[in-house]
Amino acid sequence: IGTGKSETYLLIVATSERGLCGAFNSSIVRAVRREIDSLKSANKSVKLLCIGKKGRDMLKREYGDLIVHTFDFADVKNISYRDIVKVGEKIIELFEGGQFDICKIYFNKFKSVMSQIVTSNQLIPANVDEIFDESKSSDLDETFYDYEPEQDEILEILLPKNINIQIFQAVLENAASEQGARMAAMDNATRNAGEMIDNLTLIYNRTRQAVITSELIEIISGAEAI
Repeated sequence: IGTGKSETYLLIVATSERGLCGAFNSSIVRAVRREIDSLKSANKSVKLLCIGKKGRDMLKREYGDLIVHTFDFADVKNISYRDIVKVGEKIIELFEGGQFDICKIYFNKFKSVMSQIVTSNQLIPANVDEIFDESKSSDLDETFYDYEPEQDEILEILLPKNINIQIFQAVLENAASEQGARMAAMDNATRNAGEMIDNLTLIYNRTRQAVITSELIEIISGAEAI
């Protein structure tokens, strides 16, 4: 279900609330920037909805006029489906107000602790895959279904839930990817700090040794002069 047009795009940028997680946020923002440039070159209008303040902070300097709303979950320890319902309600409100034609969400899909894949899913209009193989659906062509209640009433309930579930899935994938990226970033930081400490310790010991040697030479030279 959609407007039948593709003039205005709403891009949902799902990022983290905090930093110190490597390229987790910047990789999502880079993909969104490429999409914005591609859409603008095709004379399409773009609007942004941010989930997480890191994405907003990275985009507002260049695309601040495109951001229509930001959801900040910094105070939420464990994000739940109930929190995501607010996001879905805002998207539906914008859609019913004719604010956009196509909606996509950008997030990081968890592959492993060391690898996260930037992914985009189209929320509106919904992409409905073929459920039945056409070669095997001949017996189903004349099948009739009775709906109770009516189809429109069912879709009115199911479609918002579908949007909410897809957003919730993206946020959960993001949460797992964020922790993996943060663990990798902290491991690299710890390793780099260890190497830096070793180098500084070596420089300190060499400098200390040079100072002691210089003092000994002065003492010996003074003793010989007497």
